[in-house]
Amino acid sequence: MAAKSNNTSGASSNSRPPAIDKVTAEVIRGAMETVAYEMATHVSLTATTPILNQSNERNATILDSTGRLAALSVGIPQFMLSSTLPVRFALEFFEAEGLNDGDVVVGNDPYHGGGHLPDYNIFAPVVVDDDLVLIASIQCHHADTGGGMPGGYNAEAIDIWAEGVRFPAVKLYDRGVERRDIMYLLQVNNRTPTFIGDLRAQVGAAQLGVKRLKSVIDRYGVDATRAAVDHSIDYAAKRFRGEVADWPDGRYEADVYVDHDPVGNQDIHVHVAVTVDDDRLTVDFTGSDDREELKAYSSFGNTRGYVVAQLATMMDPSIPKNEGFFDSIDLIVPEGCCLNPTTGKTVAAGTHHPGVEVGEAIAIAMARILPERSCPQIYKLGMPTVIVGKQPDGQMFIDHSVDCLAAYCNAVKGQDGWGSMPASFGNLIRATAEVNESIHPVRHESTDYATDTGGAGQWRGCPGSRVVKRVLAPSGVSTYMVGMKYPMTGIAGGKNGSPNKLTVRHEGENAKYIAVMANAEPHAPGEAFEYIYGGGGGWGDPLERPPQAVLDDVLDELVSVRAARLEYGVVLTGSADDCTLAIDDAGTEKLRDERRNRV
Repeated sequence: MAAKSNNTSGASSNSRPPAIDKVTAEVIRGAMETVAYEMATHVSLTATTPILNQSNERNATILDSTGRLAALSVGIPQFMLSSTLPVRFALEFFEAEGLNDGDVVVGNDPYHGGGHLPDYNIFAPVVVDDDLVLIASIQCHHADTGGGMPGGYNAEAIDIWAEGVRFPAVKLYDRGVERRDIMYLLQVNNRTPTFIGDLRAQVGAAQLGVKRLKSVIDRYGVDATRAAVDHSIDYAAKRFRGEVADWPDGRYEADVYVDHDPVGNQDIHVHVAVTVDDDRLTVDFTGSDDREELKAYSSFGNTRGYVVAQLATMMDPSIPKNEGFFDSIDLIVPEGCCLNPTTGKTVAAGTHHPGVEVGEAIAIAMARILPERSCPQIYKLGMPTVIVGKQPDGQMFIDHSVDCLAAYCNAVKGQDGWGSMPASFGNLIRATAEVNESIHPVRHESTDYATDTGGAGQWRGCPGSRVVKRVLAPSGVSTYMVGMKYPMTGIAGGKNGSPNKLTVRHEGENAKYIAVMANAEPHAPGEAFEYIYGGGGGWGDPLERPPQAVLDDVLDELVSVRAARLEYGVVLTGSADDCTLAIDDAGTEKLRDERRNRV
């Protein structure tokens, strides 16, 4: 059971460890971060399912004995933030028997602190002389969860139980002995043949973390390790509050929307009020959608993760991301709203939407005082385009379409939107066509930039992609579509990015535009779908973009001649076909003056 406010830092020890010098504290923090990185890398090197061994959709964290986050690796931002609450639940649940040396625990339940069911958190205690000192945790997104639909995204599920199997806190290893009954229970409740191997990769990572952390403790001692954790948390809190104190006091509000939930309920509303009061920051989602019939909810742990991930991008990056950072935010998320559902509501799709709208709302609200730092760390991908079918040998394949594409990257002050995906995905790696084609019976026929998809601005949003993917075996294609009515938002006068558009079986008479949800849309061998991924929002007034930059975009086929005139007020002469395109300086100046005078 997840806490409903930000006061979730776990009980503090009555007797704090002795003081530690700053250099030693930083060395220990660096050692813990290195251990976390090694744990995450271990999964990438040993797991067998593409979503784990290719995409880096995992994150490792080190927590103290009360569940406070002490250190983390570079990974998926929301993972680093939603790993703490499942650990705290386990500490409470196993309080009588304790977490003992050799234990390994698994949890994936959104209503016990997790994000959604595909995100399995495996953690192990670091026990020295019967004293619990640290906890090593590794969280990964898996390819399936059981439930009513392959792939872990049963977006039309009537409740959480139809989405898959819930594991609040279960010991896989008890004092070093594997629980074969529990491991087999997990194995038979998952469709993916490689699931149990992936799970063991996580177990190995957690056990490796324990081994490495014991070496750190052997070198510096229990007291010094605990003092280093306290120092790092206190330092992060001090740095956080010092930066907030420099912001103008006030209450800054924003409203954002999701097109619809997976069953068609329209305009899912997220409201935020961010209050700056001296060095305290309150983020309040009171007023967000609380309709009972919704089928799109972000769990509290997921919401909390997106809050911190967005704020972290708007602050000095050298501030450690640990409990001191999180505990400096007063977070209010009313129970029952779309960002903190009552137990049993569906959350498979909600980890994406309305989850990411949390970051969008904060970015828009804070753009009033921090426009140069306001870049929504979000995406308008409703959920991955999951392709399920059977290989020629009869074995099931699940392709989550974690493929290379461009989309959703907003511009920021001084930089056009660029890259494969937004920073909210952390160090997520999207596989090349060649890799996925060697694993799944699919062919990638297009990942081109789409012209006129990046939002216009003084700095232009990243263009979206036209993706065409053809299946070579009978397959069903499932996804939840958003970002059509509400695409990526422009900031500081920038224009919105382009909307998404998906057409299944796009070439033939059975072509179908997906308005809300594709639910195992059948594709025969040789049929393809076309997904136009939307672009990122622009930053700043498009009329302030240098005309030469606009011409360069036209020559690169990122912007059309027509859009150069309509969106940017840039008049071009000549033709791209014969390489005579040029800027009409006088015409451009006149047109821009006319546009400005209208305003």
